[in-house]
Amino acid sequence: MTTPGRGLHGRVLDALGPAITAGEYPPGSVLRTDELAQRFDVSRSVMREAVRVLESMHLVESRRRVGVTVRAKTEWNVYDPQVIRWRLAGADRPHQLRSLTVLRSAIEPAAARLAARHATAEQCAELTERALGMVAHSRGHQLAGYLVHDVAFHRVILTASGNEMFARLGDVVAEVLTGRTHHEVMFEDPDPAAVTLHVRVAEAVREGDADRAEELTRQITVGALQELDILAP
Repeated sequence: MTTPGRGLHGRVLDALGPAITAGEYPPGSVLRTDELAQRFDVSRSVMREAVRVLESMHLVESRRRVGVTVRAKTEWNVYDPQVIRWRLAGADRPHQLRSLTVLRSAIEPAAARLAARHATAEQCAELTERALGMVAHSRGHQLAGYLVHDVAFHRVILTASGNEMFARLGDVVAEVLTGRTHHEVMFEDPDPAAVTLHVRVAEAVREGDADRAEELTRQITVGALQELDILAP
């Protein structure tokens, strides 16, 4: 399905992006824009726009007299939310989920520690609100509602750290949390222990207890990795 508001070039991207990230076009493959424009029944200008977006993600590069060449996976912008989304939609999902969850386990405990030191009163209030929202949606197969509060909770932790590099990872964390839900790599209801841990993290941040905030968040990320062992080995 084409992402709303992206028009014709979005339709091209929604076909080519997943195909490239799934390995249907191996590194070094040459894509002829004229042939692609004909295949997707779009103008050359639309095709060029789609290629520019793929270039911005470092998935391809344009070479004069050669064409559009698919780049090696090691060169992709793996932090781009759209690249993450495409990879989570394909056969690379287990590896991508594990890679992103390991990243979370390295970053989020440190962010929570900093948040306990730097969070504003408003950020503490939002953390509590989001944690309670997770509790309210943790039973009765309300995963979509749970996800809204879960994503917002982790965004606040990263932002409240006061570290702009951590804060910019909010979209990455949002994609992995969303991907777990949309691709059904979740239990029908969230683990009650994990839900409780989010409430306790909010309390620790509000109380300024950096050690406890870090340790509790580490327990959340360890639990997420253990879930993957069961659901996406």
